[in-house]
Amino acid sequence: MTFTSPRPARREPTPAGPDLHPDLAAAGSLAAALSLAAARQGLDLGVVLSNDSDPPRAAGVASTVPDREPCWIFMGSESRWFNINGSRQGVRLLSGSTSDLSALVRAAAGWRNGAGLREIQGDAAFIEVSELAEAHERGPAEAVTVQWRLLLEGLRQDADRLGLARRTLALAEVASAEPRLRQLYPLTSHWSLHFTTCTGFPYSWDVPFVDPLGDGRYRVCGPSRGTVIGEADTAAAAISMVAGALPANCGPAVAGTANDQGQG
Repeated sequence: MTFTSPRPARREPTPAGPDLHPDLAAAGSLAAALSLAAARQGLDLGVVLSNDSDPPRAAGVASTVPDREPCWIFMGSESRWFNINGSRQGVRLLSGSTSDLSALVRAAAGWRNGAGLREIQGDAAFIEVSELAEAHERGPAEAVTVQWRLLLEGLRQDADRLGLARRTLALAEVASAEPRLRQLYPLTSHWSLHFTTCTGFPYSWDVPFVDPLGDGRYRVCGPSRGTVIGEADTAAAAISMVAGALPANCGPAVAGTANDQGQG
C-alpha cells in the first residue's frame, strides 16, 4: 500500500546552487523565489509555506479548497528541476517535474484556487494527469471502478510470468464479481488482496483480506493481520469467506482515509 506524507525526510539543508538556480540564489530561498515569480505573473500564492526539514529547497502552497492539502515543491541539487505534488483526502492527485519556475508557479496557483487537474495541466503542460487521479477527482465511486479495472489489468499482465500473480488474479476476478466487494476499493500488497472502505491512504483495516499460500491454498485473515479467519482450497471459497465476514453496513467505499473514519 502506498503514499505517505509528501514531505521529505529530514536532512541537512542544501543551499540553492547559484549555477543551477541563479533566481533562487538571488531570492534566498525557494519560497521567496516562488513568491517573486508569482508576482511577476499577477498570481497569488498566499503565504508560501516553508518546510522545516529543508527551508532553502522546499516550499508549500496552501489551497483554498477544503480537503486539498498544500502542494509541496522540491528543487533538485544536481540538475535544474522542480518537483510538485499535491494530495486530497489521502490521494496524490497533482504531480510533475519541470525546470520552468514560471510554469511551476502557474500549477501551484491552480491547485490553490481549486482548478481541476486538466485545467492545471492546460496552464502548466508538465503536470501529469493519470486516469486514476481523474477518477478520484470525480468521486469515490469512479475511483473504485477505475481502480478495479487497473488492478485486474495489472495482474493479467503479470500472470504470464509470475505464479503468485496468477493466483492473486484468480482472487480478484472472483471478488470483482461479488457486489459486496466490488463496491470497495481493492489493493494488493505482496500479492495479498485487500479491500478498503475508504479511497485514501492510510487505508482502512476493517475488511478481511486474502493471502495466497505456498501450497496452492488461500488464507483469509482480518481485520488485523494476526487474526486468521480460515483457509480455503480455491479462490472462490476464499472470497466467499471474505464476503461472509464483512462488517455490518460495509460499503460502498467513501472518499477520505482511515483516520477520517476514526481508525487511525
